[in-house]
Amino acid sequence: MRLSLDDIKKLQQKKYRSEFGFFLAEGEHLVQELEKAAQQNAALQDCELYITNRYEHWRTDFRTHLLTEKQMSQIADTTTPQGIIALVPISAVLIESAQPTQSHNKRERAIYLHEIQDPGNLGTVLRTLAWFGNFRCLLSPGSVDPFNPKVVRASMGAIFHVSIEVDVVLETLQERFDRIACLDMEGGSVSSAAFRKFDCYVFGNEARGVPRAAIEELGAQPFAIGGSGTIESLNLASVVNMCAYELNRDS
Repeated sequence: MRLSLDDIKKLQQKKYRSEFGFFLAEGEHLVQELEKAAQQNAALQDCELYITNRYEHWRTDFRTHLLTEKQMSQIADTTTPQGIIALVPISAVLIESAQPTQSHNKRERAIYLHEIQDPGNLGTVLRTLAWFGNFRCLLSPGSVDPFNPKVVRASMGAIFHVSIEVDVVLETLQERFDRIACLDMEGGSVSSAAFRKFDCYVFGNEARGVPRAAIEELGAQPFAIGGSGTIESLNLASVVNMCAYELNRDS
């Protein structure tokens, strides 16, 4: 599907990303990460680049379009665009629930985020999952769009390296995973060996967490991150970061 510049400008809005099936990755670093990921993911090789003359000597296998500075500012999300933007097919990043990812030396774990709202949090989580590897990110209905420009920027390109599923209903996890864990103040320690024995880890909304009735229905095993008790809670991204570290501590 060939998009006009007017269509590309509309990709700042979720409804048009869904309608057209594309999102934007803006900036040199994101494009570099995209090109790196495209070496492993053939579906990403259909991306296209939009550049100004500052990047006309950029070496790439992607189809490239030269824009004026004015045209670039019209499609860019940032106030002072660098002059390089990639048009990325959403289908190249999203996966179906039954679709396996590339084989690894160890099993892939699922990180389920229930109604995560903050784009920065999601971007940071994706960076963490990409850093450690062998994670799949599952997003519930009502979560922030992973292709929101703020999420893409915050991920620093990790969005191209992590398997992502959207609109995964919480109640369906039991059908897919035999062993499910969640975070709860009354649970066992995430530093214990037992924490590393699960297939899926559930994390709640920044403000409301996960409905307790749903967690009980899933039969999820609770675990907690020990602290001084000085403050009530941790940032969601920080919680996922620490848990991902614990899951890989003996690797």
